[in-house]
Amino acid sequence: MVATTDITIADGVVRGRRGRRVLRWRSIPYAAPPIGDQRFRSPQPVRPWTGVRDATEFGNAAMQHREGARIGPRGYQPTSEDSLTLNVTVPARAAASPRPVLVFIHGGGYLFGTSALGLYSGARLAQRGDAVVVSLNYRLGVFGYVDFSEYSSESRAYESNLGLRDQVAALRWVRDNIAAFGGDPGNVTIFGESAGAHAVLALLGTPEAGGLFHRAISQSPPADWAMTADDARIFARRCLDELNISPEAANKELGTVDGHDLRRAFNKVARRVVHERRGLFPTAPVVDGEYLPLPPVQAIEEGRAHRVPLIIGTNRDEGTLFAKFADELPTTPDRLRSALESVGADQERIAAAYPGFAENPRVAVRAGGDYVFWRPSLRVMAGHSKHAPTYAYRYDFAPRALHLAGLGATHASDLIPVFGGGDGPLGRAITAAGGGSGLRAVTRQFQENWVEFARTGSPLPSWPRYTEERRSTLIIDDPTRVEHDPEPTRRLAWQGVGVPSLT
Repeated sequence: MVATTDITIADGVVRGRRGRRVLRWRSIPYAAPPIGDQRFRSPQPVRPWTGVRDATEFGNAAMQHREGARIGPRGYQPTSEDSLTLNVTVPARAAASPRPVLVFIHGGGYLFGTSALGLYSGARLAQRGDAVVVSLNYRLGVFGYVDFSEYSSESRAYESNLGLRDQVAALRWVRDNIAAFGGDPGNVTIFGESAGAHAVLALLGTPEAGGLFHRAISQSPPADWAMTADDARIFARRCLDELNISPEAANKELGTVDGHDLRRAFNKVARRVVHERRGLFPTAPVVDGEYLPLPPVQAIEEGRAHRVPLIIGTNRDEGTLFAKFADELPTTPDRLRSALESVGADQERIAAAYPGFAENPRVAVRAGGDYVFWRPSLRVMAGHSKHAPTYAYRYDFAPRALHLAGLGATHASDLIPVFGGGDGPLGRAITAAGGGSGLRAVTRQFQENWVEFARTGSPLPSWPRYTEERRSTLIIDDPTRVEHDPEPTRRLAWQGVGVPSLT
């Protein structure tokens, strides 16, 4: 028999699952289902319920391709437009005072992913940090990141930045309800990886998110992803063309067309755009001048973002995962050259920093990963450090199995130590050829720093603040060390290099 626990929140009573070490509530709604007339609209308040709402099992993942919602070797989470929910994990032991709150935003290129993934459970992080861990779903792909606002009418309005608005709505839910779970609404840390890390930076630049979080952690963000208003209009029009919907009929038909048809049409258009403009990723928040006034990196550099303490970093071998399993990013010589040509980059300078990148696939993988993730993160590190405490890291640890697989310290491999997944399926797989003690060491480094940062706004004293003068960077490895301005030649090679546009 499952042991349960009930909590009263603003909208009613939710029933969670009681374990020996943690209490869990799953798929609590933080907004009304964005279906019917609410498709492509801002998230609306939850309708309160009577009785007890079961929150012992996961509900739906956001609408996406089935493979994106894989939660096990043979298991898939159902997908639906009705998916605006979050999960709460709390240590089972009583707390003497309100606990710090860590809110995790999953990655997946704003295209796929789910908070139900076992790695994201938060149980070990909650226990180590005596913290409340929250994870959330948000609208993905066409439902969350295509701007159809041009096709609004008085009777049916469409809005921009819906995935970003969902994240803000989830943070409002945390502010209003987390005290019931023993969390401190005045001490909220947002953290995310990949697209989730980008979302953290976008929230820094979102006025509506002000006061809803107090620290931020961004793990491997493609920091300067953003769609201009013009690019967003072009992309939305291409989606309509793929659906055979005229601009005149768009207002009515976008609200009624089958969701899977929308998703499939969007995927085709997005794939064509990625190949047409290497280095541009069209699924990203839109700089609409209102909800997101500026590109996040620009807002950070100009001091117009929320001035909260920030941890930001990347992995040494970001590009290897994409080189083996995806072709969207510029991780081959041809793709990287195309991306750099489209933005007028000085390829001779980059070639001096990455000798042979234009011919050698292995060098191109490293340069391409740095281009997408490290290059723009450097701007954030320098920009934010002028306005708020900033701490930079690079994750270098990779056990032998990842080296043998040609992956190294690849994209997303940091999630295993952050969530304490060393004894889970992924942790066991990557340490099958050795490296278990090293993984345990970097797990301690991540979790102790993340928890101390969430609790106080500063990581452990061994991690110095980042400044433009010293560029102190924590190299998380076995052993961990601090380097000042790691790889300066490569850093300088990327100065002034941006991302392409559709216009």
